[in-house]
Amino acid sequence: MKYKTYLVHLSIFCSCFVFSFFSSAFGQKPENESTLTSSGSLTNNQPASGLLSAFFGLDNALPFRANLLCLGASGLDGMPVVLSRTIEPDSLQPEDFQIVTKSGVIHSPHCVTLRPAQDPGELRTVLLIGEFGNADDDPPALVRVVGDIFSDENSSGKRSRVNFRGAQVEVTPLHEGPSLVFAEIVPLSEVAKDTRGSACPDEATQIVRVVWNGGVRLLNREELGDFERMLYEVTVRTKDSSERRINPAALGDLGDGDNNHLLCLNTEDVAVSVRFPAGYLADPNLDLNPDTFVKINSANAKSGNESDERFNFQPNEKHLEL
Repeated sequence: MKYKTYLVHLSIFCSCFVFSFFSSAFGQKPENESTLTSSGSLTNNQPASGLLSAFFGLDNALPFRANLLCLGASGLDGMPVVLSRTIEPDSLQPEDFQIVTKSGVIHSPHCVTLRPAQDPGELRTVLLIGEFGNADDDPPALVRVVGDIFSDENSSGKRSRVNFRGAQVEVTPLHEGPSLVFAEIVPLSEVAKDTRGSACPDEATQIVRVVWNGGVRLLNREELGDFERMLYEVTVRTKDSSERRINPAALGDLGDGDNNHLLCLNTEDVAVSVRFPAGYLADPNLDLNPDTFVKINSANAKSGNESDERFNFQPNEKHLEL
């Protein structure tokens, strides 16, 4: 009897061990993002990337032209979600996202798109379209990634790809204005000339891409001009480690309706942060921006390598603001 009991216990132990091993190796995903090596295999416990923002931009108010992005989008909600890294477009599906309202109701997008932010280097903003709750009685409170969304390959090959599955972020309420959520130095060798938005002048010696959590224009829906250019304040660090504040010599990536701007600088001093004052730019819901500040991911400076963050639109189509 004791011998049989011993065999039973041994069998249970072995079964549990085998199940645990295969679950961890082949089926179970961690709560945080997984990291993919260059060969495509999963490597966990790497620095995680995630969602930087989810912006409740429009409540039942997407215009008719939104049907160009997604059939049936007119009259639905629009919510741009900004990720910490650019992604593989082919890995993006509506069922990859869940939107949880204040009361706990779970919604899924009707469709998702990277448009209109589809120029090279911009593929980090996903526009969610659907019914995500009502601003007045049960607004969306949380966005989470429940499917496999992968970051794209970087040109230097010096950082691993990540799976954003498990990432989540609180939703910025409808009536809050847009803010800066990401900034990076764009190596001059990687500046795309064939873009939908305007380009920086050839004489620019440094270019900073800034990303807002939603599309921004002037309150009258006109594009930014020279006055708004002077409102952008960039802090740069000199060779002796002192800092000074400058304004961009020009703005790029205008006129395409997305949430990106290029700050064209005439200095080789390394840009470290960007600030924009409150009350000048509005989202599609006509909410004005607060005073907003963002640090710059500066690993791209000089070296041309893509940084590891902390954490195609057709030209003949109408532009739709995020």
